[in-house]
Amino acid sequence: MTVKQKVIIVAGLVALGLAGMLGFMSLKTNTSAQDKTAALNYQTYCAGCHGEKLEKFTAKKWMDEPDNASIIQSIKTGLEAEGMPAFAQTFTNAEIEELAAYIRKGIPADRSLLKPALRDGDVKKSEVQDFITETVVTGLDVPWGLAFLPGGDLLISERAGTLHRFSNGKLSPPIEGLPPIRAKGQGGLLDVCLHPDYHENGWIYIAYSALYNESGKTLSNTAIMRARLEGNRLTDQQVLFRGTPYTDRSHHFGCKLAFDGKGHLFFGIGDRGQHFDFPQELDNANGKIHRINDDGSIPADNPFANVSGALPSIYSYGHRNPQGTSIHPQTGELWVSEHGPRGGDELNLAEPGKNYGWPVISYGINYNGTILTKLTEKEGMEQPVYYWTPSIAPCGMTFLTGGRYKNWENNLFIGSLRFEYLERVVLNGKSVTHTEKLLEGIGRVRNVVVSPDGLIYVATETPGKIVRLVPVDKK
Repeated sequence: MTVKQKVIIVAGLVALGLAGMLGFMSLKTNTSAQDKTAALNYQTYCAGCHGEKLEKFTAKKWMDEPDNASIIQSIKTGLEAEGMPAFAQTFTNAEIEELAAYIRKGIPADRSLLKPALRDGDVKKSEVQDFITETVVTGLDVPWGLAFLPGGDLLISERAGTLHRFSNGKLSPPIEGLPPIRAKGQGGLLDVCLHPDYHENGWIYIAYSALYNESGKTLSNTAIMRARLEGNRLTDQQVLFRGTPYTDRSHHFGCKLAFDGKGHLFFGIGDRGQHFDFPQELDNANGKIHRINDDGSIPADNPFANVSGALPSIYSYGHRNPQGTSIHPQTGELWVSEHGPRGGDELNLAEPGKNYGWPVISYGINYNGTILTKLTEKEGMEQPVYYWTPSIAPCGMTFLTGGRYKNWENNLFIGSLRFEYLERVVLNGKSVTHTEKLLEGIGRVRNVVVSPDGLIYVATETPGKIVRLVPVDKK
């Protein structure tokens, strides 16, 4: 054998060795990536009930079975009696298999170290409905709007001015195609909702504090846009409404969105911090509830559509800062929650053409303790259905339907920013008959919505996260 032949053979062996090592390293990298995905999915969807270190499991037969078939089935179809939801639409089959393997690997061999997943301390016992709290999304700042897409993906707007899609346990990069936004103070990217016929037209509606530059000044007011989502970009953008006048103030923008099932979109805009200038006048958008058609046109039967000098979109006026807007599922009535000053947060039944009194009447006082108004009622001005003193800072509001929580059906749920809880409100007609505090200490509750499968989702801020309430039926 010549020296040249030996060199070729050695070089070939080295090449084979390197190829094998690279293949092995690639396998390790892929396996590691799978492990990371499974770990992320577990922490996102399972740790809230089963513990961050997989310690809150009840010892069961599947732990000693030769394969993962039982746990895979449980993940796919859920265990309704134990309050565990099904994840067949959340994960792919491969992700479910990886998650099952991750869980089995993490279960301690000594079963005595396990603790039951649903201990008394884990099940929240409200007055009439038990539930467990399950963390769904973490890593947010101030999540504002939540909207479920067909298939279970979740659109999440961040007040800082980004829109994300949460899919298969992952948060997308910021979705492109948003309009110019002034993300300052209480302003930014606000609510997001789907058209009731989204499956046919694909329209997504977005509320935001629109950015304007005028004579070197940065101004803003609340605006409403609709667009369609293609991949990770918004297309077909149409601005349907621009609140006027624009101001340099950075608070009291409103703005929650609600469709009434008749082609109308409702939303509220706050007084923009100028309560003596705007709420009682009909020539501006501020301190008002508005109603427009889904294409931005004005309904012919709006109460001020034919009033000279009035903004035709106005539905009701005399509001301070409405950040909860919801349609009653049985009556079709529009209910609104709004921030008062120091005291006097209100729950109102908003009716066309009516004046809700701000700032002429109020149950609150100025932030510095001085008297804002001595009047709590006045002829021609509506009384709140209910008011909170001290202020709870109500934000986000929804009526519960869907039958998942047997004893909460048609109750109203309102977030508290100030006192960091979710409030359950029981209505009898147009009266509040009972309230209950849920999730006390969870953090500043920015929004509450109901998913298509009937579960309550709650968004809290700084640090931002989204949790869901899984009902546990009493035996």
